[in-house]
Amino acid sequence: MEPLKFLSDEDIQAMHEATLKLLSEIGIIWTHKPSLDILLQAGCSMKDNRVLMPPDLVMNSVARANKRPKIRGRNGTVNELGGGNLYFHNLGGARDVFDARTGARHAATAEDCVNAIRLLDALPNCNNVTPFFTPPDVENEMMALHMFRHALSNTTKPVQGPGIQFGHEAKYAVEMAKVVGMEPHEITLSLSPVSPLTMHDIAAQAIMDMAEAGVIHANLPAPTGGATSPMTITGSLVQQNAETLAPLVLAQILNPGCGVVYCGRLGMLEPRTGLIWAGVELGMSSAATVQLGHYYGFAVNVYGFSTNAHTLDAQNAFERGLNASLPALAGADELSGIGEMEAGVMGSFAQMALDNELAKSVHRQRQGLSADVEHLAVEVIGNVMDSNRNYLASKHTLKHLRAGEMALTKLAERNSWDTWEDKMGRRQMADHAMDEAERILREHQVPPLEAAQEAELDKILAAAERETKKKK
Repeated sequence: MEPLKFLSDEDIQAMHEATLKLLSEIGIIWTHKPSLDILLQAGCSMKDNRVLMPPDLVMNSVARANKRPKIRGRNGTVNELGGGNLYFHNLGGARDVFDARTGARHAATAEDCVNAIRLLDALPNCNNVTPFFTPPDVENEMMALHMFRHALSNTTKPVQGPGIQFGHEAKYAVEMAKVVGMEPHEITLSLSPVSPLTMHDIAAQAIMDMAEAGVIHANLPAPTGGATSPMTITGSLVQQNAETLAPLVLAQILNPGCGVVYCGRLGMLEPRTGLIWAGVELGMSSAATVQLGHYYGFAVNVYGFSTNAHTLDAQNAFERGLNASLPALAGADELSGIGEMEAGVMGSFAQMALDNELAKSVHRQRQGLSADVEHLAVEVIGNVMDSNRNYLASKHTLKHLRAGEMALTKLAERNSWDTWEDKMGRRQMADHAMDEAERILREHQVPPLEAAQEAELDKILAAAERETKKKK
């Protein structure tokens, strides 16, 4: 089906022109001398402590980028981004675990970090895996590398991310990926510029190191409308666009043709609490981000299953349903957030199982409807009427059930009240999701790495530890 447009072509053109004006006349705070020297030699100029990027340089950089990168897992699975498919992945970097059995939360443990990846490895509608929980008792400089290292052991799927902060993380992530047979151009790394329009020195160095390593850039600007970007959604999207394109310019100067995924993580301010608002505006801004990224020809990754909810309640369901459906219908290439709760601070194993079901329904939504002869079924209707039978015995019915006309769910309640009450014990979808997550964690076995590979990953991680200690 045709993508749903939230903005007209004229609107998108106006936002593009506003972005170029931001980059060329207002600029990005940028003080990192090595990268500044490169940008100035390429035609940029300075205004106080802000670098100004000329429109021609920006658009030439966009034109150079590989806009359809491929990511690959150690089992050989390849996801081609920008080829028309929708891929789902999980939230990355959650601090807390919501225990759906008890209704309580706790700080993620090392076991939780591993189990989350194992569960995601088993979910058929999770297409690539981002390290989910932040491991306990790990220094900030080593956090992303610890997460990446254990993700490689516990999934065969493509590993998306993680978000990095420091240049050395790119170097060691590439070394780890090679241990399991993944080349630099087949993995993604990301970092978040600081909003509004600020590229700190460590982030600029990380962009350089990512470009030189040849990894796919999936940078994650995350402005908050009303706090670190304008209160208007389109104003925030323009700023987010500038924050996405600015690091791309540096990367393409250093390594023309390196892969790029266009990402946006705009959230609006909840003025009553100061937190990020996960209402319908988040889904709308994600859908508009898809349109803007597609304007440049990029594959686009945005929020999907996002909610402020703290439990598996009605708020959780309606927020994540809206926030996934809108960008999916707009043509998103990747949606994030499987397992996400509390605006990304918390995650849940039961939520992962629920989102696997929701992703299946979102795929069905995107598939749309057909009005060809086969689907209009006039002949089938005539046969049923002539034979005085119903459609249950029709081969047409079985054929289209198998073809996916209905996204049959495994966890949703579909019984009558009496059956639900008498035989099911009034169990709800969340109860089934808890059981499913627990079953998977009992039964699912991830094909293990060889002992030599595990030892090599540990060796690389230890080398990274030594390097960070020297720098302190």
